[in-house]
Amino acid sequence: MTLHGTIDLHPAHRVGPVRRRTFGSFVEHMARCVYTGIYEPGHPAADADGLRTDVLELTRELGVSSVRYPGGNFVSGYRWEDGVGPLVERPRRQDLAWHSTETNAFGLDEFMTWAAKADVEPMYAVNLGTRGVQEALDVLEYANAPVGTELADRRAANGHPEPYGIRMWCLGNEMDGPWQLGHRPAEAYAELAAGTARAMRRTGSELELVACGSSFPSMPTFGTWEQAVLEACYDEIDMLSAHVYYPADREDPASYLASAVDMDAYIEAVVATSDHVRAVLKRDRRIMISFDEWNVAASGGDPGAEPTGDDWPEAPRFAESTYTAQDAVVVGSLLISLLRHTDRVASASQAQLVNVLGPIRTEPGGRAWRQSIFHPFALTSRYARGQVLRTAIGSPSVETTKHGSAPLLDAVATWDGDAGDLTVLAVNRSLTEPLELSVPLTGFGDLELVEAVMLHEEDPLAVNTADDPERVAPRPLEGVHLHNDLTTTLPPISWAMARLRTRK
Repeated sequence: MTLHGTIDLHPAHRVGPVRRRTFGSFVEHMARCVYTGIYEPGHPAADADGLRTDVLELTRELGVSSVRYPGGNFVSGYRWEDGVGPLVERPRRQDLAWHSTETNAFGLDEFMTWAAKADVEPMYAVNLGTRGVQEALDVLEYANAPVGTELADRRAANGHPEPYGIRMWCLGNEMDGPWQLGHRPAEAYAELAAGTARAMRRTGSELELVACGSSFPSMPTFGTWEQAVLEACYDEIDMLSAHVYYPADREDPASYLASAVDMDAYIEAVVATSDHVRAVLKRDRRIMISFDEWNVAASGGDPGAEPTGDDWPEAPRFAESTYTAQDAVVVGSLLISLLRHTDRVASASQAQLVNVLGPIRTEPGGRAWRQSIFHPFALTSRYARGQVLRTAIGSPSVETTKHGSAPLLDAVATWDGDAGDLTVLAVNRSLTEPLELSVPLTGFGDLELVEAVMLHEEDPLAVNTADDPERVAPRPLEGVHLHNDLTTTLPPISWAMARLRTRK
């Protein structure tokens, strides 16, 4: 049986602009993300700063726009000053977040050097777990103040005389979570975050501040946490964070493929809570969402085990998901969800960039390669431009265990009117059936097809490895026809992209 679906859209019906910050990533001092991930002095591909140039090249190819750093759970016990200055003077510390030894060989200056080479905007998180207002002001002065003050002069003495000009700052990380160092109730965190934000803004810097929302939508305090934080911080912040991870479920693939249904509901719940507080406080400005941790979490391969007991290793191997073709389809649909809510999602960070749940994998001293989930991110980042269009989707549905009724077709489109470029992104969530897709194009003028590709494997559990790095990769989408409509057939468990352009 072949399913049928339609995507109705028009260039005048817009959600909002495609935001480059939607395509952010995340680098945390966790497992092998930093050490033997982006930073490995002595590697054959390392540059003079110890940065792996093979990873830098893949980061640029991935199309990453911004990177959140240094955590994550790690930041709630981090002393930023440990990671600056001469390497021989930097202390080794126990990292209580990940039961590891932190050498501090890589810190703020190294990260900013890496960010410049990767051509990404930095997003810096301050420690509001074990520290507070003064430490936030200190790292802000070190990063952004012109020379002439103690900490700015220290930055200059460390080889960086020009201010870094970091704009995006996270006020802690997941402070609603009992696992977090310095965890505190919503009202206590809200008071600390508001005070920190007010103090940071006194520096005169043009800052964009992100307060902690809930760690997951399943948290028992979800909603009430957001309300308490917003009531205290509404006038001080620009964004509220959202985090979610969707574990791969081989026993219930239908629910897994429909994960974006849950992401849609999560975003809409945060927006509703935020706008309720806005109405109560009688404010005009709307708080935006920083979806600064999101991804799928696969259990295949050998992800390694988080250290415990008396062992405090350096850069231990754990949380290294090996991603399948099916995982790539889900990541593609989560990107569709983020774009669909571009009117309220101002920034997003896929977690993480390398090794730890990463689209990029490396081996110490060895190769780097693209995981399956690399491809939908890279293609969406490269070709989603202009305005996100409202889409009316006609599709059969499937009943899922976790998310209720879910349409088998998911899609979004972007339109760059100046360039005359239309990009259509679509997912077929069916486990077994192809889906005939029709996209009426009335209103777009005379278009020609530029490219049509898909991610689909007969074996949805196929993966990429160092020895076979292109096992799962974009393939041509055959049978695409363009008349008054764009028509094609999407195979089961597939993500597809079609690019069209106005004829000159």
